Amino acid sequence: MLFSRHHHQLPTADQALKGRSEAWFSIADKHRVLDAPVVTDEVPDGLEVAVFGLGCFWGAEEIFWQMPGVWSTSVGYAGGSTPYPSYDEVCSGLTGHTEAVRVVFDPATVSYADLVKAFYEFHDPTQGMRQGNDRGTQYRSAIYTFSEEQAQTAKELTAAYEPDLVQRGYGPITTEVKPAGTYYYAEDQHQQYLAKNPHGYRCHSATGIPFPATA
Repeated sequence: MLFSRHHHQLPTADQALKGRSEAWFSIADKHRVLDAPVVTDEVPDGLEVAVFGLGCFWGAEEIFWQMPGVWSTSVGYAGGSTPYPSYDEVCSGLTGHTEAVRVVFDPATVSYADLVKAFYEFHDPTQGMRQGNDRGTQYRSAIYTFSEEQAQTAKELTAAYEPDLVQRGYGPITTEVKPAGTYYYAEDQHQQYLAKNPHGYRCHSATGIPFPATA
């Protein structure tokens, strides 16, 4: 993760790599931690989907699979132009994607607002095209929404959290909040990476600033 080329400007659709017409690898059916499938294009009734980018997706996925009410998680590529990219292509900065986590959750147990709060509290959303030592467009902070309700919640919580960050010496929030486009699953070796490699690379350190009690 630390040794990718550093790219800090998103490519236009014309500049992006052309990609592929279909998936070119397979993913294990079973989640290594949760009793659920990894590929969840068809979500069971009553469950909802959220997609977040908060730096290296290995540690980001681990944060969410530990939350009660989360049914399944996967890692992949979101917010870009290149169809069916590879990890190396995303790290080149020429696809426009950020490393993302797809979270399938039960809103009766954990609300979308709870997920957004965890998203903000477990990374620094003020760093632009990087997260800690990881630099490049693929590490940018992002929330990709699936409904007007999700978009409104994300924007309201962003506005509620930002003043505390600024007051404590951080810059303004740079998180990209936009409607979800196509999500491409990452290669199998990246799925539940830290369950397979318990001592693997983790980069997520919270700012230490909890959400305002009124938010």
